[in-house]
Amino acid sequence: MKLSPNTTPPEPENLLIRFHNQTGAAVDVTGTQGSYSCQWQCHGCGEQSGEHGLSFARDEVNAHAAACRASYHRLD
Repeated sequence: MKLSPNTTPPEPENLLIRFHNQTGAAVDVTGTQGSYSCQWQCHGCGEQSGEHGLSFARDEVNAHAAACRASYHRLD
């Protein structure tokens, strides 16, 4: 078994922005643009947010992606 960051998970239908953390793992912002229903999830460490506006979510996920070095996704 090989450890590798989850750099290209399937894109959810409501994907708005995809960032990548320090190891290349995807960090997705999903939701509806123009509302307060955006949230993010890191595919490296598993951390996720509650619902926010897109502007706040974008700033928060950008800071997370810049600091996160996790990549626990397993590939066979």
